[in-house]
Amino acid sequence: MPFIKHYLFLESERSSIKKFRLFSDGHTGMVFSFKGNLISNIQNKALLDYLPASFVYGQISEFKDLYLATDASLVIVVFQPAGLNQLMGIPAAELRDNIIGTEYLFGWQGLNLQAKLFEQNNFQDQIRILNAFFIELAAKKAIVNQVLIEASINFIFKNKGANSIHQLVKHVGYTERHIERTFIECIGLGPKKFGNIVKLHSFLKLLKGKSKHNNLTKISYEAGYSDQSHLIKEFRKYTGITPNEYLHKTNKLTINLMEVNSSQSTVEAMSGLYNFSGKL
Repeated sequence: MPFIKHYLFLESERSSIKKFRLFSDGHTGMVFSFKGNLISNIQNKALLDYLPASFVYGQISEFKDLYLATDASLVIVVFQPAGLNQLMGIPAAELRDNIIGTEYLFGWQGLNLQAKLFEQNNFQDQIRILNAFFIELAAKKAIVNQVLIEASINFIFKNKGANSIHQLVKHVGYTERHIERTFIECIGLGPKKFGNIVKLHSFLKLLKGKSKHNNLTKISYEAGYSDQSHLIKEFRKYTGITPNEYLHKTNKLTINLMEVNSSQSTVEAMSGLYNFSGKL
């Protein structure tokens, strides 16, 4: 199983404060900020809570709000659901809902990686450096629980998160308790919650490209929800807003990152968002 899902490159040329909402997609990530640092809290403007210039975030149970007050250049490594655990051997549950400076996980190698990325002027060179770093790291690690995790994740994605735990148990041939422990250890979320997140993103994929006047009830049934009220409850739980608010009041930047409470002109100030698949 590849460790990296993809890399994202985000450039912002706007100086006004922008609010971003990051919600779970079942993946963890690593962020490098080369201009203005992201802010985790702006309630006290005299003491803004700036995040490190480079950090790792674990699985997100619900959602997190982040802010930018200056120009920004971000490089984001999005790991496969169990990728960070397999690369680092750290129990994924310890990282859940946490943001940790890269140097605390990767030591001087993480700081060296950040410096090398900062020196590059194009995406291709940054991708080359990232790939080399993770390939070298992966070569030193012995992967455990790969067969169970890979079979389970593939089954959940194939069923778009609409499968039951009983069906998962039957498919992989392990007990529910063993599957639960392995998911918490390797992914940071239990199989039921992970499946709910996959189902939510299955709904978002169905929603993408649809007219804003489409019947949400019909789409919610297609995604495996029992009714529209169930969808709205789950959607609000993971994103903090309703599907209608998501459609009409946000600017979607990536599958699980949106700009909220801002005008269309703000997203037009984003000079580019690029998605490159990892090669590991």
